[in-house]
Amino acid sequence: MSVKKRRADGKAQTRRPAPRRTGKQRAAKVAKVLAVLGVVGALVLGGVVVVLYQAISIPTPNSAFEAQTTFVYYRDGKQELGTYYEDQNRVSIPLSEMPETMQDAVVAAENQTFWTDKGIDPKGILRALFSNARGNARQGASTITQQYVKILYLTSEQSYKRKIKEAVVSLKIQQQLSKEEVLEGYLNTIYFGRGAYGIEAASEAYFDHPAKDLNLRESAVLATVLNNPSQYDPANGKEAKEDLKGRYAYVLESMAEMGTITAEQRDTALKRLPKFPKIAAQSQYGGQRGHMLALVKEEILARGIASEDEIDGGGLRITTTFDPQVMADVEEAVNEQRPDAGMPGPAGNKDLHVGAATVDTRTGELLGFYGGQDYLESQINWAVSGGMAGSTMKAATNVAAIRDGYSLEDTFEGNSPIDIAGTEFGNQGDTDYGPAVSMLDATENSVNTAYVDMVDSMDNGPQKVIQAAEDLGIPGNEGARWGIPRRSIDFQENVGVTLGTAQVSPINMANAYATLANGGVRNEVHVLQKVVDRRGEVLYESKKRSKQTVDPDIAADVTYALQQVVESGSGTEALALARPAAGKTGTATNDDDEVSSSWFVGMTPQISTAVMYVRGKGREGLDVVRPDGADLWLPTSSDGRSGYFGGNYPAKTWTSIMQRVMEGREIEDFPEPAYVDGDAPEEGHEYTPPPPPPPEPTKTPTPTQTPTVEPEEPTEEPTETPTETPVPTETPVPTETPVPTETPVPTETPVPTETPPATPTGRSQLRQPLPDARP
Repeated sequence: MSVKKRRADGKAQTRRPAPRRTGKQRAAKVAKVLAVLGVVGALVLGGVVVVLYQAISIPTPNSAFEAQTTFVYYRDGKQELGTYYEDQNRVSIPLSEMPETMQDAVVAAENQTFWTDKGIDPKGILRALFSNARGNARQGASTITQQYVKILYLTSEQSYKRKIKEAVVSLKIQQQLSKEEVLEGYLNTIYFGRGAYGIEAASEAYFDHPAKDLNLRESAVLATVLNNPSQYDPANGKEAKEDLKGRYAYVLESMAEMGTITAEQRDTALKRLPKFPKIAAQSQYGGQRGHMLALVKEEILARGIASEDEIDGGGLRITTTFDPQVMADVEEAVNEQRPDAGMPGPAGNKDLHVGAATVDTRTGELLGFYGGQDYLESQINWAVSGGMAGSTMKAATNVAAIRDGYSLEDTFEGNSPIDIAGTEFGNQGDTDYGPAVSMLDATENSVNTAYVDMVDSMDNGPQKVIQAAEDLGIPGNEGARWGIPRRSIDFQENVGVTLGTAQVSPINMANAYATLANGGVRNEVHVLQKVVDRRGEVLYESKKRSKQTVDPDIAADVTYALQQVVESGSGTEALALARPAAGKTGTATNDDDEVSSSWFVGMTPQISTAVMYVRGKGREGLDVVRPDGADLWLPTSSDGRSGYFGGNYPAKTWTSIMQRVMEGREIEDFPEPAYVDGDAPEEGHEYTPPPPPPPEPTKTPTPTQTPTVEPEEPTEEPTETPTETPVPTETPVPTETPVPTETPVPTETPVPTETPPATPTGRSQLRQPLPDARP
């Protein structure tokens, strides 16, 4: 019997159930939802864009690009030194006068979609937004249109608000101007470096001809330089030129890929950069003024006070440390003392270079300098580039040695040559000064072997000398946060460091000796006093940055040793200053054993000045014959002395500078020496006084100022003629070296004498200067 299934209670179902959706169907539904959301989002975004588009109008062009002169003043803040690009050096020209190679090169370098985009690059903007949000270095993503808008209408502020405004204004500009008009405006506005705003000024600044005459190579260079003028201008040095070559190749490759030049044109252009002619820059850069303005800009950039664009066109007001009278004094003295020796043309020929610097010992302010040739002829400032320091580095060795326990009286090997670890060192002319020369006499006579022995007699001597140099104001190889420049070259950690193998600038060397004159207090040498923006806001004001880096007693002792150089050593030319002065001569030789630098560095208590002579690239010989055969580059002077020693032309130039600079200043004395004497690190350097000389017999007895035994009537003065019978006395006549006697020494004529003043122990009184045999 079968059993029937009963249906559920309720109304019967008459509709078949819906089939289950496949994956494809589900995906389609999701897509529809996303599409709807996308449409809604697009409508919302579009609405936002419309609102922004309506709300943001095209601003008035920046007044900064109409006139933003930066003024630079001498130290009084009133007398104008110069300006940075007063008219922004711009000459606007129509696009028709801009070669197609220039137009194509800029498009290839900066915005390859320029001719087809809408003025903005959405992908680039999103990429930059995400990169900036992740904390990376801020990215631009600017088209040529956006760059033009930013320059002409906005600012360089790195913010999302400015970026949005830039994009909206770019869209509006795109609606109002054609692509040709945008490109023309851009090329007439953009900064190319060298004070050149716009392609016409840039063509003149770099290639000395109008923009219409630019060729492919020149166009590619300018399209490269505008991206970063400081980095790519070949005038900024070897590194900048190498950077230029790299991006120059990129521009040419991009032009070839876009089809605006052929592969053959690209290959030909890649073979070399175009020639960069010497160009007469703006008149305010003539003479030493260009060197001054370059130093000012370098310090502003180094201290992060303002950008290069702000300096060149930001309307700043800059007060420097330069004294116009000191600048004139230094230049006048250099031109007066430098040799001519029959070379054609003026004495300031292009191969013999003089660098000089004058520093205020109490503030570190650079009052004046001489950088070399006219800035329009050469942008190398020899007061900054410097040369091998030679024996001027011995002052740092003195500081290191006294710190280490030696004294001015301790003695060192003075005979020549001396062998240290297999290396032979000698004195000038291979002169022997004896086996025990005091530090004082070694400084006065610039005895190389004594100084080499001095460094070798200290543990880690070379390192201590380098540290002493830094403490005085000479930055090391690794660089420092102070100094002009902020690093020196070729400090070597061997005993030869005392002979000045390092390349040091006259500015830093003058500041180092200023530290000694300032009682061991080192000031940071500087050229800026104050920087104010165009609204009057103070961006920077110099503060005294001083530090006691050398013990004042050690500074006094080293200064005293340097005074002997002037009084009776290799620097006697400086005696003509007729006031207390201390200094050091110095020469250095190149690999060919030619004298390659000649120095004199010296100071009064108020002012320190360094003078350096070099030739060629800084290492060529000064004691070799000039091309015309007339004489040596530093010839024998009219007084018959060899010209290439520091005691000749450099010392004469120093004296001529200081006579002018010190005129009218109070005469001040240096402190007395302290004769610091610690525990020397090595025995055998102690001073041993010489034996007294034997007494010299004379012909007849003489009365003396010493009262006679039981005189009947003592006289106030000795008689002018001897008496017939000598009167014995209990005390002998005092002489330079007292010798006790029982019987008075008779003399022909009684000469009253006084007890000689006490001489510091170890100070040799008889020193013979060797003017032609010392560096």
